Amino acid sequence: MPVLLIIDDDDAIRSLIASYFNANNYTVIEAADGRSALQKFAKADVDVVITDLIMPDMEGIETIRELHKLKSCIKIIALSGGGSMSPSGYLNIASKMGAQYSFSKPVSLEVLKDAVEKLLNEEPDSAPGLPHTPED
Repeated sequence: MPVLLIIDDDDAIRSLIASYFNANNYTVIEAADGRSALQKFAKADVDVVITDLIMPDMEGIETIRELHKLKSCIKIIALSGGGSMSPSGYLNIASKMGAQYSFSKPVSLEVLKDAVEKLLNEEPDSAPGLPHTPED
């Protein structure tokens, strides 16, 4: 069963995504911020990370950078609802840092599942650092 790490400081969003993937036969690990996510990531064999970008304590860009230090080929999906800049600004940065997919919130659960399945079916080193957009 594929293992997902879902990182979001919004309990409702994190729980919604986790419940959806649990119901679709995924093992889900949840974290409310980057720091706790890194601790959980180090103890589990995670296949795909879905992370929010705007979070307290350790934000998503830093989290992506640290995840790549732990496992350079980790597959990452970045989500952003915005902050001091538009969501697309944060998502462009996330893509440059190694997120394979990036989506503005809200994103449909089916779109997320499709992105996860595409990442799971890719070879570990296929197109590293090349971002996919929702239109792909």
